[in-house]
Amino acid sequence: MKPLGPIPEGYKAIDGELAIGGRKTSELVETAGRTPLFVYSKDRIASRIVSLRSAMPDRIKINYAIKANPFPALLDFIAPLVDGLDIASGGELELIRNAGIDGSRVSFAGPGKRNEELEAAIRAGVTLNLESENEARRALDIAERTGVQPRLAIRVNPDFELKGSGMKMGGGAKPFGVDAERVPELARTIIEAGCEWRGLHIFTGSQALSAEAVIETQANVLELALRLANEAGVGLPKLNMGGGFGIPYFNGDEPLDIGSVGDALGKLFKRHEQDIAQTEFFIELGRYLVGEAGVYLTRIVDRKESHGETYLVTDGGLHHQLAASGNFGTVVRRNYPLAIATRFEADPVETTNVVGCLCTPLDRLADKAHLPHAEVHDIVAVFCAGAYGASASPSAFLGQGPAAEMLI
Repeated sequence: MKPLGPIPEGYKAIDGELAIGGRKTSELVETAGRTPLFVYSKDRIASRIVSLRSAMPDRIKINYAIKANPFPALLDFIAPLVDGLDIASGGELELIRNAGIDGSRVSFAGPGKRNEELEAAIRAGVTLNLESENEARRALDIAERTGVQPRLAIRVNPDFELKGSGMKMGGGAKPFGVDAERVPELARTIIEAGCEWRGLHIFTGSQALSAEAVIETQANVLELALRLANEAGVGLPKLNMGGGFGIPYFNGDEPLDIGSVGDALGKLFKRHEQDIAQTEFFIELGRYLVGEAGVYLTRIVDRKESHGETYLVTDGGLHHQLAASGNFGTVVRRNYPLAIATRFEADPVETTNVVGCLCTPLDRLADKAHLPHAEVHDIVAVFCAGAYGASASPSAFLGQGPAAEMLI
């Protein structure tokens, strides 16, 4: 038997069935008209942002990284609750524009920005977090040709990393950002060209659950940013400190102690009070804001036995939940939080494997999980599905198509 990941606190049952936002899962599926279905909770998103603001120093502003979940209804809901938004492609810029969000609230990071993406961002007033000197030259050429003053920041590749990070995006050779020692010269070039200088972006990694690691990294980020600004002889109008705040997915994971992170950050700001008087500070979060607010619902279409093992075969799978299947960056596959939604209060009585409908052995949602007895037509719930689910999974694989999505 392999343990399941921890179900986020606060999920309750109605008539023995999992409820989301006060509605039973079977009712939500009926409203959607089909499974598989992603359900996102407004209350959970809003309460997470409130609790985060309460824990953080007052001067910290919160950016939502929309790559975590760009569902238009969710984007419309979360935009007024945060201070800014981070995008990573021209497609995400189009989503921002369709939502009527002012470009001045948006920053654009990511390697490999095409010229048309740079131009669209410059025209929209978006801050470009430059990833290389070449990208800077292309942005300056576009600005000169269009006559539009660009808002430019530099994404820094630091000489340290976020310890315990699920995905390391800083330190050593990386495709992300400009190596720290080359930043001062590029900053001077940007300012001398007459651009609107927007400071630095230092994103070291994601999915960290250790408060100590986050605290250490934030201190290193601020120290590096101040040093680079001093070496360049420029001000630091804005510092995006990155994010990296993780959520528990697997057995044994403990929630990030956000209170300790906020307390330490407040003390850090106080120590550097004079140096940072004119600086705006942002943290960039996606998964932490929306991950636990989402549940993936998929219906059991077959129950079968093979060599003494039971398989519950669902109409969903890795084409919507690549991460839960263990194929999104994990080395050893572990079970996500999962439950039989239609038997949410029933006691576990059997060890079963929950698999998807795809013709590949990679399509697994739970291995040897201790679950209540379930039959065809029961609904399986995969939790922590609000981030990197629908948009980060190969929905076109084997012609399956996307899942339905719903914000309640």
